[in-house]
Amino acid sequence: MLRSMVAATLALGSLLTALMFLVTGCQTVPVTERRRLLVTSEASENEMGLTAYQDVLKSEPVTKNEKYQELVKRVGQRIAAVADRPDFNWEFNVIESKTQNAFCLPGGKVAVYTGLLPVCQDEAGLAVVMSHEVAHAIARHGGERMTYQTAQNLGKTAVGMVLQKQEEQKKQIVLTAYGAASQYGVILPYSRKHELEADHIGLLLMAKAGYDPSVAPGFWERFSSLKQGDAPMEFLSTHPSDARRATALRELLPTAMQSYEAAAEKYGIGEAIPQ
Repeated sequence: MLRSMVAATLALGSLLTALMFLVTGCQTVPVTERRRLLVTSEASENEMGLTAYQDVLKSEPVTKNEKYQELVKRVGQRIAAVADRPDFNWEFNVIESKTQNAFCLPGGKVAVYTGLLPVCQDEAGLAVVMSHEVAHAIARHGGERMTYQTAQNLGKTAVGMVLQKQEEQKKQIVLTAYGAASQYGVILPYSRKHELEADHIGLLLMAKAGYDPSVAPGFWERFSSLKQGDAPMEFLSTHPSDARRATALRELLPTAMQSYEAAAEKYGIGEAIPQ
């Protein structure tokens, strides 16, 4: 009986997936206008993002360092103000952990780990990181990854639905897709295409928010040079940085500087982050 149910679900899932691809078609990424394919709805992604974010905050301690909390919220709110996503219910939290990581889940759910803050050195360094993560969310890079997973793992997904494990799967999928799954399993690295695109969008976001974008190329170079023994920091293990990345950012600087000069308020590098 179960075998026949699974077979029927697989067949139905294949048909529905094909229809979703046909109906949804290609969409356009903000800023870069790259064409991409998505089969997940943004409302669904935001719902999954909220559930996953709440779960992270329950399982990992939010810092009691008020200075860190105020700093991250201030920088985050300035970036959110220029992200052109008034429909996002933005939240910014700092997680007390030596982990050097940060993420933004769908719907504007942002977390920065305390282990990353001293490396940022100042507000502009933090803006580089946060705008990059926000860029992944507004570009729906995780949605693209989930679309790919759906196409590649249709059978596994269908069986999971039969066994009624949807909620746990949704949490795992969105955490993994947006680089926030360090406590739940393997963090899948973004593709080079997504990384460079997030750099592009993030650079313009931090400039519009009033932070000097000229610090970004040097920040990634400096950040990538910091090692823990022979292994890269956890944040960089999922966000590869190389000469091509810094070169691409420098090529974008003239455009980013125009956005910076047009910003209503300019903060430069902002305040230093307490060590």
